[in-house]
Amino acid sequence: MERPRSSAANALSFYIHIPYCVKRCGYCDFNTYTPQELNSANLSLITTPYIDAVLREIEIAKKRVGAVDVPTIFFGGGTPSLMPSAEITRVISKIRQEFHLEEGAEITLEANPDTLSASYLDELVAAGVNRISLGMQSAVPHVLAALDRTHNPENVERACQLVNDSGIAHLSVDLIYGVPGESIEDWKISYEQALALPIDHISAYALIVETGTKLAARVKRGELKIPPDDETAEKYLIFDEAAEQRGFAWYELSNWAKPGGACRHNITYWNGSQWWGVGPGAHSYFAGKRWWNVKHPNTYQNALTSGKSPEASNELLSEVNKRDEFVMLQIRMSEGISLNDLTQEELARVSKYRDSGHIEGANWDAGHLVLTRTGRLIADRIVREMLV
Repeated sequence: MERPRSSAANALSFYIHIPYCVKRCGYCDFNTYTPQELNSANLSLITTPYIDAVLREIEIAKKRVGAVDVPTIFFGGGTPSLMPSAEITRVISKIRQEFHLEEGAEITLEANPDTLSASYLDELVAAGVNRISLGMQSAVPHVLAALDRTHNPENVERACQLVNDSGIAHLSVDLIYGVPGESIEDWKISYEQALALPIDHISAYALIVETGTKLAARVKRGELKIPPDDETAEKYLIFDEAAEQRGFAWYELSNWAKPGGACRHNITYWNGSQWWGVGPGAHSYFAGKRWWNVKHPNTYQNALTSGKSPEASNELLSEVNKRDEFVMLQIRMSEGISLNDLTQEELARVSKYRDSGHIEGANWDAGHLVLTRTGRLIADRIVREMLV
């Protein structure tokens, strides 16, 4: 079963991975590196060679997929705002040169609040960036300390004002809840401050303690204690209600937006559209095939410098794979799943959640499976039982 596409078959979004950070946050297991880990004195010595490699991979993309429309570009990381604006401009210009960058294409750059200036944002606007995603995470100092975050929380409001003054149309902030030492009152302080910012999008993620991170080691040693699951669930519920009252509607389990503020790029992932991930460790999906690049920046650059593909491995998705992913991802969305896309056995297995109040009754009667606020908390369980 092919997943529905939000865009034409000849559309291809681009994710550009910027794998650099000044400091590794204690909770982070993303494919990122500090200059010291790459044996470099500072970031400026490695950015241009890295972008040179990125441009070569974009050329490979053109040879492989041909002429396609590009509806979205997303610079993620890492800390993309550490990159000189000229390097960001080079990437956008290359995509515009090789493909048809749609008029009004969404171009997002993730940013650390400490790294933004008025001149830098003006240069991003000139390059075509029209959406900024700020890593706020929390407004409470001791929660930021537990996360090992480097930014000054007071800089978030300043950064938002700079973004708005620049004329960038869309602004998002990310929050993390369920952090060791974070009380419900701490969480309220964070999300109330976030919802008061001049933003049209907000993401809120429950902390996952990933094996191998500094945070995981501190938890294992007993230095930090993860809040109980019931408390973390309560944090989701009270935030969702508060966001709704401020004009933010949920459109995906962890994402809320004002009208017109939903992230078009992320919707590409959730609805099964096609994208090319550029950079070390980046994943791609095109024409029923998924592949991923080598992880280390040096290995990535060496491959491209020698004229080779940076692809590490790949998989062809079977019809069963596509069907399972369709259910798993579509159930996360506010529009839910058409009951016509489910088998009678699946409907029978999941109907109990309609009776228990985890699936909206009115939508079910209208032919759609849409999770309620409490249902979103157990989305994974519902999917597992449905796909037995």
